[in-house]
Amino acid sequence: MAETRRKLTTIFSADVQDYSRLMRADEEGTLATLKRYRDAMTRLIEAHGGRVINTWGDGLIADFPSVVEALRAAIDAQSELAGYNAKSADGAPMLFRIGINLGDVIAEDDDIYGDGVNVAARLQASAPAGGIVISNTVYDQVRNKVAVGFEFLGQLEVKNIDGGVPSYAVRIGATDDAASTGAADGAASGSDVQGEWGRSAERPSPPTIAPVEAAAKPMSLIVKLLGALAVIGAGLVALNLLSWRGVFWAAWPLLGLAVVAALEWVRANGKIDRVIGALVIAGLALVAINLLSWRGVFWAVWPLLAIAVAAGIRWVTRQRDSARR
Repeated sequence: MAETRRKLTTIFSADVQDYSRLMRADEEGTLATLKRYRDAMTRLIEAHGGRVINTWGDGLIADFPSVVEALRAAIDAQSELAGYNAKSADGAPMLFRIGINLGDVIAEDDDIYGDGVNVAARLQASAPAGGIVISNTVYDQVRNKVAVGFEFLGQLEVKNIDGGVPSYAVRIGATDDAASTGAADGAASGSDVQGEWGRSAERPSPPTIAPVEAAAKPMSLIVKLLGALAVIGAGLVALNLLSWRGVFWAAWPLLGLAVVAALEWVRANGKIDRVIGALVIAGLALVAINLLSWRGVFWAVWPLLAIAVAAGIRWVTRQRDSARR
């Protein structure tokens, strides 16, 4: 009797963009290329501690105990396959789409089932050719551990998941160029997304939110927040001046508002490491507090030294992670 248990795991789902068209053009050549590319992907998955669970048609499902290693395997796979495509003599590249999700699944023998698998397959179906799309559960684990960019795509509708799943595109340079080919393999593809193992479902359509528009949404909210904080700050200054008693007490709440605004801006800016950004803001806030409460001693130099050490350690760690990729 098969053993059934639940586990939390990272699900890696991949398939070939426009596979049906490639098969119509050259069946034998496409199958030979698929085998070579999938063997390379399998090798990289295993090198990062993952295991291939199943393959069907042009698709592949794997799982990883580490979220970070799953993303690194996907990045390495797309980079290596891009090199294969660049050397392709026939000029017909084979581009994979990859989706990654961290979720609770049902494990039975060597297979996994459930919504966690379905979400990964849906993310893969929405990815551009040669690209990677991850869920918010993956993003929360990797955003400060892997030196790549992320672009928020909005809520991805998934069957049986109320409210959808927030998703992010992984920006690894070369894949952006491939994104222009779109992610609309649609029903023409020879591999349907697996609803539950052993039962195929119709491939869902890609999200309707354009990447550039979706990426602009978080920043627009930050602009509105900064505007609101500026209005509050102006109101505090006006109140201080109208009730003037020889003390500019508004400096303290203004400092608090400035710290909040700076932290929110760092959080929304994907190009800045959040930990380093927060440390810089903390250092500036300490300098401001020291100056506003000046008693002839620049005591902020000591916590600033500790902050500089912490920021340096963070920077070295990020550089090491980047080098390992």
